[in-house]
Amino acid sequence: MDKSASADGKIPAYAGPQPAPAGWSYGKLRGDFWKHKGEKPLYSIDAGNVDKYADHLTPGQIQLIKQKKGYRMDVYPTHRECGAPDFVRANTEKNATQAKLDAAGEALETASLPGMPFPTPKNGAEAMWNYLARYRGVGAEWQKSVTAVSPRPGSTEWIAAESKQTLFFPWGKKGTTTPQQAGMLYGIYFGYEMPAALAGQGVAQRNFFSKAPETYYYFTGQRRVRRMPSYAYDAPQIGFENQYTLDEPWVFNGLLDRFTWKLVGKKEVYIPYNSFGMFNFKAKFDDIYKLDGVNADARRYELHRVNVVEATVKSGVRHVASKKVFYIDEDSGLIVAGEDYDAQGKLWKVKEAYPIPVYELHGACDVEPFVQYDLANGRYVTDQSTIGTNTDIRWYEDTTDPRFKDDFYSSESLRSVSER
Repeated sequence: MDKSASADGKIPAYAGPQPAPAGWSYGKLRGDFWKHKGEKPLYSIDAGNVDKYADHLTPGQIQLIKQKKGYRMDVYPTHRECGAPDFVRANTEKNATQAKLDAAGEALETASLPGMPFPTPKNGAEAMWNYLARYRGVGAEWQKSVTAVSPRPGSTEWIAAESKQTLFFPWGKKGTTTPQQAGMLYGIYFGYEMPAALAGQGVAQRNFFSKAPETYYYFTGQRRVRRMPSYAYDAPQIGFENQYTLDEPWVFNGLLDRFTWKLVGKKEVYIPYNSFGMFNFKAKFDDIYKLDGVNADARRYELHRVNVVEATVKSGVRHVASKKVFYIDEDSGLIVAGEDYDAQGKLWKVKEAYPIPVYELHGACDVEPFVQYDLANGRYVTDQSTIGTNTDIRWYEDTTDPRFKDDFYSSESLRSVSER
């Protein structure tokens, strides 16, 4: 990470993690307590001036501005305050000389976790593992998580699903854990509460560092848990009209083995940052998620340096996207933007994730809510959102809650917590 300011001073020097703001506690809006609350945009980018700022925009951003009427990006002062707790930074220092990928260069074989595996990534796969193994505590909880697909053209009917959700990271506790000791990269559980077509269905999934996930799905109509051996990669997620695949959550999710990964280089880009508007759980869904995209007032952009990674599908391997491009924040290792290209090499999907500093995790930043625009059909997907739920995401630095243990993410556990 280059901690220095840019030559023109538009990107300041790295300031480092900030303490949790006085007065904030879980249940209060995070943005209300942010030290830079109240800042005004420096300028806005829209169809009228997009060419002026094109050097600092991604191809996907430019296309959204040109294709979606009224689309704009409000640009704010840059703040470089994403960091990590002391024990995470200590592991990151170890990883600088010890972390390595497997012989195929795709799976994380050796690393001290929690910690950034490759603080100075030398290739695309290393940069991706900085994201996949980012510090998020031992887990996170959504009392209500929203997954939504915008209406078909000419319709106003959303697919909007609410679910209870947990994420568990067995290597996220204080200390040092290796991938072999952790066994599991992460576990995820969600149980749908609405709409009626999905209500009662539930999923428990165990994701690993170097092998396909184990997925268990509870079907209410069958009153049984079934293992889903091929529920991964570009398989469509159940219930969302083929608009959302298994490797698309958080911009990218899953194994790296279907693509060849290239670290293209660094670029200064306007990226989502300090996006507290996307964590405003007291806002109304329809005020933020408009029919054609996310309300510009809820989005915030800053100029940051990013690592650009290209993933090209391997010869002889099938995937709905022929190429993916990711823009990874240099300071935090977070993927904050991305693009998919179709089989003909045409720009197809444009993606954004919305980072904030997580007060429970001592300045570590994370992305959870994100959106994905399909340029071909005009629809978009959002997931991991709390907009309209009146409940916040909760991250845990440590907990004894049984939902944050390995055996909660099993077929037996799923059967016991699912509706009959």
